[in-house]
Amino acid sequence: MSLLPLPDLIDVPEAPAIPGLLFRHFRGESDYPAMVRLTNERAAFNGDEYNMTIEELADDYKPGEHFDPANDILLAEVDGALAGFWHVRWWDEENGPRIYAIAHFLHPAWRNRGIGRAALLWAERRARGLAAHETSRPHILQGFATQGNRYQAQLLESNGYQAMRYFQLRVRPTLDDIPDFPLPPGLEVRPVRPEQYRALWDADIDAFHDHWGVSEPNEEDYQRWLTHPVWFQPELWQVAWDVATGDVAGQVRTYIDHAENERFGRHRGYTEFISVRRPYRRQGLARALIALSLRAQRDAGMTASALHVDADNLTGAMRVYEECGFLVEQTDTLYRKAL
Repeated sequence: MSLLPLPDLIDVPEAPAIPGLLFRHFRGESDYPAMVRLTNERAAFNGDEYNMTIEELADDYKPGEHFDPANDILLAEVDGALAGFWHVRWWDEENGPRIYAIAHFLHPAWRNRGIGRAALLWAERRARGLAAHETSRPHILQGFATQGNRYQAQLLESNGYQAMRYFQLRVRPTLDDIPDFPLPPGLEVRPVRPEQYRALWDADIDAFHDHWGVSEPNEEDYQRWLTHPVWFQPELWQVAWDVATGDVAGQVRTYIDHAENERFGRHRGYTEFISVRRPYRRQGLARALIALSLRAQRDAGMTASALHVDADNLTGAMRVYEECGFLVEQTDTLYRKAL
């Protein structure tokens, strides 16, 4: 007599014949410690200086309109130990396709054993199930591989994904000799107050309307931004306001990842979420705000800074970052395939 599967087991037809291997649903916060440990061990193996915490994972896995943890996460275990986990989430690009992003977290010890491919095919089936409810847009599968994760790049490429875009981690190795770039006339930088958070959020959305791959955030995204465990550090933000109109002209939402710094024994800040609205571009505003951000990081005890950038950005951002002293440290690849 055959036994019925346990309620949280998932049938993955392509699963390799590995003794003790099973695939299952996400069980909630009890899974977090093993998932965080696997994520950080995988990053170290790849040479990625990246640190995940339970708080960040919990924030990322909150249920929402585009993500259902109960059905969109797959975990693989071998003899009760976590071997990998995957998730699917979707969003609509402005005037573009619906994207189904597949995140892969396979422990290096289990690479090239068939688990990763089986999980990828499960994720694609999950995306097809979600796509059945939307017929007005093209549907695109998306994956990502860091520079040091050749296994993941080869897995995606061998399953029909093509490199679509490249993203760089750039680092300014010292906060000495920060350039002095003045603000354009008519603008001023002031400390951020809570009643201004919405204006900053809206101005950032407006600034990115003409960027590749942009999607329209919703109220759920805004509320999550207000409580993000790492990124939300308004005391470090540099925001330029138009004195005459009171409008937000541009911003750099600086942050410091203290847990990451502790893990790697460094003092690095992040010069991130850089945006300048169209009427204020090509006047030197981005340079001025970046310089102010670097000084704020130095004053907070940091000795270096980093940022992430779309390497195919056509707005002149690459030249600005080079002029501000940021050097390329890592280049990662975004992959896509038609669903």
